Amino acid sequence: MTDGPNHRQLSAEKLSDFWGTLTKYEIKFKRRDGTWQNQVREVYDHGNGVACLLYNPATDSVLLTKQFRLPAFLNGAQPLMIEAPAGLIEGAPALVQMQAELMQETGYQIAKLDHLFDIYASPGSVSESISLYRGFYCAADKVGEGGGVHEEGEDIEVLELPFSEAWAMIDTGEICDAKTVILLQRLYIEKLEQIRHEP
Repeated sequence: MTDGPNHRQLSAEKLSDFWGTLTKYEIKFKRRDGTWQNQVREVYDHGNGVACLLYNPATDSVLLTKQFRLPAFLNGAQPLMIEAPAGLIEGAPALVQMQAELMQETGYQIAKLDHLFDIYASPGSVSESISLYRGFYCAADKVGEGGGVHEEGEDIEVLELPFSEAWAMIDTGEICDAKTVILLQRLYIEKLEQIRHEP
């Protein structure tokens, strides 16, 4: 970490370095009134990520995944989370990594993806930035089995749902993953805009 106009690093202590890195930082933070305050924060870093919502305009359906998520279970939630396909960026450009994740998780090979924007899901404690994509698919794009990588402990179910059903699952709490909610909301807005501009 480098110092900035509103903060100065005093110390950094690595607490864990397994799947990701957990570091304890002590910083001086300049408050809006000009005074400096010592703060201690823990930051979890496991790299940046990608996520993509695939949409089939002909059937008005979306492709989502369902897989076990230990942190959700530990927090008392349903551990089988319904999500947009996603993964970590590991040595490849974000677009290339997203295309590889789609193949691994869903079995769909998608040549063209549109980058929408990048988000931070939990900036108070996690350094991960997630690049969000949107793509279109049809049945002919399915060229593999999907299901994830067995050696990485993945056991992914692929769900093809009508958009209206996926949208309703946000209200019921069946879809509560932040990146997936945002991607579905973006598609909803695009559909509204399309209706608004129809003759």
